[in-house]
Amino acid sequence: MTAVTQEETGAEKSDTGEPGSLRAAERSATQTIRHGLRLSPEFRRGLGGTLALAVLATLGKVIVPIAVQQVIDRGLGGAEPDVAFIRDATALCAVAVLLTALCGYLMNVRLYKSTEAGLATLRGKGFRHVHDLSVLTQNTERRGALVSRVTSDVDQISTFMQWGGLLVIVSFGQLLVATVLMAVYSWQLTLLVWACFLPLVFALPRFQRLVARAYNRIRERTGDVLSAVSESVVGSAVIRAYGSEDRTAARIDAAVEAQRRAQTRAQQIIGFTFPITELVAAVAVAGVVLAGVGLGAAGSITPGRLIAFLFLITLFISPLQTATEVLNEAQNAIAGWRRILGVLDTPADVADPAGGVTLQRGPISVAFEDVGFAYPGGARVLHDVSVEIAPRTRVAVVGETGSGKTTFAKLLTRLMDPTSGRILLDGVDLRDVRFSSLRERIVMVPQDGFLFDSTLADNIRFGRPSATDSDVRRALTELGLDEWADGLPAGLETPVGQRGESLSAGERQLVALARAYLADPDLLLLDEATSAVDPATEVRLARALDGVIRGRTAVSIAHRLSTAEAADEVIVFEHGRIVQRGPHAVLVAEPGVYADLYASWTSGVHSTSAAGGSVGGGLA
Repeated sequence: MTAVTQEETGAEKSDTGEPGSLRAAERSATQTIRHGLRLSPEFRRGLGGTLALAVLATLGKVIVPIAVQQVIDRGLGGAEPDVAFIRDATALCAVAVLLTALCGYLMNVRLYKSTEAGLATLRGKGFRHVHDLSVLTQNTERRGALVSRVTSDVDQISTFMQWGGLLVIVSFGQLLVATVLMAVYSWQLTLLVWACFLPLVFALPRFQRLVARAYNRIRERTGDVLSAVSESVVGSAVIRAYGSEDRTAARIDAAVEAQRRAQTRAQQIIGFTFPITELVAAVAVAGVVLAGVGLGAAGSITPGRLIAFLFLITLFISPLQTATEVLNEAQNAIAGWRRILGVLDTPADVADPAGGVTLQRGPISVAFEDVGFAYPGGARVLHDVSVEIAPRTRVAVVGETGSGKTTFAKLLTRLMDPTSGRILLDGVDLRDVRFSSLRERIVMVPQDGFLFDSTLADNIRFGRPSATDSDVRRALTELGLDEWADGLPAGLETPVGQRGESLSAGERQLVALARAYLADPDLLLLDEATSAVDPATEVRLARALDGVIRGRTAVSIAHRLSTAEAADEVIVFEHGRIVQRGPHAVLVAEPGVYADLYASWTSGVHSTSAAGGSVGGGLA
């Protein structure tokens, strides 16, 4: 996945050293929009032409008031009506209205195309950047909240840009044109109208800040709802197994209620302005009628100009009345923009190095040099780990829960970077290796093989998209899994369902192993990849894996020590340190952590066997 660079996202750190994502919430509305437009230049493409069409569409709206004024003062002002003038003025007005409608249509189309292009770029950058973040950074956010930032938050921006953005352009132009023409007809009445609305204009910035805070809360609560719902759907089996449907429903209800309260609060603030605007508009119209009659009696304004002025007041008031709705959508969009920019402003702490090294394929060596790691705000979980793994070596990594095995694996695959020391791959610092090269040379098979909602064949070739069905079938045959695959309802075309739910846990592991084998890596990292397989299948897979691993470097995170028995070397972790290292036969014969672990494991196996259970007890 291509990284979004720090320059592209504007990622930065504050004076306190906090990531730039924390500053996204501190930006003003104007700063947020400017930053968003820099990230999506498509918004600005063709903007000149769109604005020109907006000007023409806006100017067209004053044709009717002008035509009314001319007809009254010139067409009807004489002793006899000037029918020819009235006819020509009406025809000209009709043509102008049609041209205005055409300009409005073209403006709409251009605005729609540019906003969709810009939003597609923004969504794409957000999605890619989420994948560029380390597992550690991703774990600080709930998955549902991250999904909402690149989906519903961008949708809010889309709604505003295609509707509210259009209204902003047209309304501003309409307000300006109406003001100029009103001043031409009567500067006194124009001052009166502005005097009525000026207090409301000055109050808007304060009001805007209140609405901004309200809509930030809405977007946060929306993320909470999506997170709660997605978690309950994914964990539905566990929820039912423990009979916690009521507790889960109560949690979702609480999240929905919090969103409802936030939405209601925002609408209360927005709703307060509408009657205020209506009241000011009524006062302005009444004032113009009274003052206009007085000016007309004094000969300062003609009847046609006064009537046209009343038409223009409607054009003047309309943008101010719709400003409530526009402000509503604008604040919702800006709140969403802040959230997506918060993701983009978070530095990719595990980034694809610019001009990184591409390693040659072949036997691979690994070296940890004084590697330490600590989670933010927590104690160190790895302490000065130094170890070398020779090419074509089969290594088992063992230890109690929390000893550092999993962290060791994540650092080796560069899902995270060490806080101290370095990891070398064929003598090259892992942080200098291009992602494409790293993912080609190292493949990890997790304990719970994740499958995508597609066919069996598509999931197996996920690590090598160019593989044909023949390649997939050959891999299954070499692993001894062809009979199992043929026994599925549709063979290789069998849909596996979301997260592989159509297959058993053991079958999902078979697919994950076939996927890794087809990818043909130089180093296999196996997180007890056969733990969910029944004993008979495990024996068959063990034979196949011997062929897969032969000629490759293999590192197994061993929860069951039968894996360690088959390894060339065993690395023993305790409290984040390597405390023992050597062949199984040597380590089991000498007092120490490994001998104790092995004794505990064998006693558990014997107990399970005596009870009639299957072999498979192990370390957590």
